[in-house]
Amino acid sequence: MENISEKLAPTKKEDRKTSIMQIALKLFSTEGFYTTTMPAIAKKVGMSVGNFYNYFSSKDELAKEIMLYISSVLGEKLREINRSDKSVREKIDMIVKMYFQIAQERPELIEYFLRIFLSNREIFTKACTGMICVSDFITELTLFFDNGVQSGDLKDQDFFSALGLFMGYLGGMVFLNGEEVLTKPLNEYETTIAENIYNALRKQ
Repeated sequence: MENISEKLAPTKKEDRKTSIMQIALKLFSTEGFYTTTMPAIAKKVGMSVGNFYNYFSSKDELAKEIMLYISSVLGEKLREINRSDKSVREKIDMIVKMYFQIAQERPELIEYFLRIFLSNREIFTKACTGMICVSDFITELTLFFDNGVQSGDLKDQDFFSALGLFMGYLGGMVFLNGEEVLTKPLNEYETTIAENIYNALRKQ
């Protein structure tokens, strides 16, 4: 699995927006969403507040774009796994490893999803109805489940039941790791968690 790095020296506007979102993510994860102000983010980025608003018109818009960015990052990683010629069991191993790796290398991505997107739905009521802000990630998970069913490896079941089970395992372990409850490093649970997920989803 390739190292997940940040690029903080952009030259184009879209790259600059990505840089701003990465910095905002870290502030939101350490200072909290509601206590972090747009001027504080602008100062950390190194630009005037007026110029900052040329990129994001409001904090709600910034919140939405960050969630779309996270979904894109996770979706691209899943797309690579889906396109591989590995078995369903091996793909589950790869997904668990990928998710735990991101949680360790860029914890602000997972923290934002768990503690802001899921816990403060009022922020996203208008901009992120349904699955809009996580569509990239959900699309690739849907393909994974569908391909697993078609190959005869996974049982055919309601998508949200399968999603809840899969993400429950991953999110739960990342949460416990963040709370420093686990007795071993997160990556040492990869094999067991992947096996548990496969056994719960596989066709009997």
